[in-house]
Amino acid sequence: MDFVSLSFLVFSAVVCITYFAVPKNMRWITLLIASYIFYYINSKWLVVVLFGETLVTFAIGLIIAQIYKKRDAEIAERGSSLAFAEKRQIKAAYLKKAKLFLVLGVLFLVGMILYLKYYNFFISPVNALSGKTGFHIRPHDIILPLGISFYSLQAIAYITDVYHGKIAADRNLPKFMLFMSFFPQIVQGPIPRYSQLASQLYEGHSFDYKRVCFGAQLLLWGLMKKLIIADRITVPVDQIFDNFTNYHGMIVFLAAVGYGIQVYTDFSGGMDIARGVAQIVGIDLELNFRQPFFSTSIEEFWRRWHITLGGFMRDYVFYPLSLSKPFSELGKKLRKVFGPEIGKRVPAFIAMFIVYFLVGFWHGASWKYIAFGLWNGVFIATGILLVDVYAKMREMAGIDENTSFWQAFKMLRTFCICSYGRFFSRGLGMTGALTMMVSTLDRWYDLSFIVDGSLTELGLDTANWFVLVAAILVLMFVDYIHEKNISIREVISEQYIVFRWIIYIAAILIVLVFGIWGPAYDSASFIYEQF
Repeated sequence: MDFVSLSFLVFSAVVCITYFAVPKNMRWITLLIASYIFYYINSKWLVVVLFGETLVTFAIGLIIAQIYKKRDAEIAERGSSLAFAEKRQIKAAYLKKAKLFLVLGVLFLVGMILYLKYYNFFISPVNALSGKTGFHIRPHDIILPLGISFYSLQAIAYITDVYHGKIAADRNLPKFMLFMSFFPQIVQGPIPRYSQLASQLYEGHSFDYKRVCFGAQLLLWGLMKKLIIADRITVPVDQIFDNFTNYHGMIVFLAAVGYGIQVYTDFSGGMDIARGVAQIVGIDLELNFRQPFFSTSIEEFWRRWHITLGGFMRDYVFYPLSLSKPFSELGKKLRKVFGPEIGKRVPAFIAMFIVYFLVGFWHGASWKYIAFGLWNGVFIATGILLVDVYAKMREMAGIDENTSFWQAFKMLRTFCICSYGRFFSRGLGMTGALTMMVSTLDRWYDLSFIVDGSLTELGLDTANWFVLVAAILVLMFVDYIHEKNISIREVISEQYIVFRWIIYIAAILIVLVFGIWGPAYDSASFIYEQF
């Protein structure tokens, strides 16, 4: 049941109607049943993996909460006679017990991802090294559970927050099952925090006409991104990447640009569909993209792109690593030898590279994805290290950093760096990616493919190219308006009702006509739906 299928739209409509038809105190049950039906339809027996992780996560949360309850009871029982040092010792002892279960929970959840997603990746070098000895580990034909990378991170965040006392452990298993399985976001995120999503799911929301309209508009916008842009641009992108030895120069670079647009419209389109369905029933899912192509640095780009994954890596990987005792000790040693600046930066950079290594590895079991993550990490580290050098260079060149021209240059520079990084994530292995990066320099000035009709040989006819370019221009305009903090949906809601419905009907017709009218008259699977 793909997000862009008629069956999903009908399913969502039935769920929304049922949600508002039942009593408020039973509306969360409607979402729970719908979520497990949706997951079963898409993954069949693999629903047991989702339920198993949910059960373990729920139990770990309760165990940690019980440990803290016993700690507080012991401290209360001993009362004022308890010295400060003894109280601290008691807390440390119970914290150690809680930490043990936190570690066990994280190891279980990470282990599930590593086995189901990366088992064959890990055994490949082992088999390669042991080929002469006859020792061989048999690869497994593993079917990856839908959304496991997303709901596993969601579970890790939950038990970590319970451990740190940021949230209370959920004591209602069916409700917690809903938190872990909410059907619009389980396919490809966003990765929610319990504190942000749980109460919204459990509360019975009232029907709100404006929210329903806003949700439907967001859903339509997501369909437009996916069906009109992403599924259309994938045709020439696939043609060039899959036959990269036949192309050179600018057209190869434009393939990387096209793939960046494809990923953005595919992924953010899916997010808009998920957020739109959720908004109809009164639930606000977190924003996962915020006009990333307006970024002026790689660091800013990753604050705007896949925001919830970045937030997870920041809060549950980067800060715990950079503030940990080993990293603090490393910083002290480096300060003594190389000075305070090196002592402060090196541990943070090591933690940052670990984060981007994990980001790349999270994307897929291949060295090219790891290279993709490290590519971004290198540019971020370089930008931080050379910030003073860049400032002096601008001063020597007489460049005013606040001019619109300079801001546009930084956006273009960031866009080009990100586009080159796409060779790693889409290229046919490391060799293919590096070959394509080099081939962009071969007669890079050759633009003859634009005027000699070669573009139509990439799988799209002239009419489809026109639709694609027009849709991309509309997308850029909408993102620009949003960058100016103007809500288009609010503007539409303030218009006369007849004008509003003309816009609604026109949007539906555009999606139906130009979404269906495309290459092979079919919708490609979402890029991130098997993550």
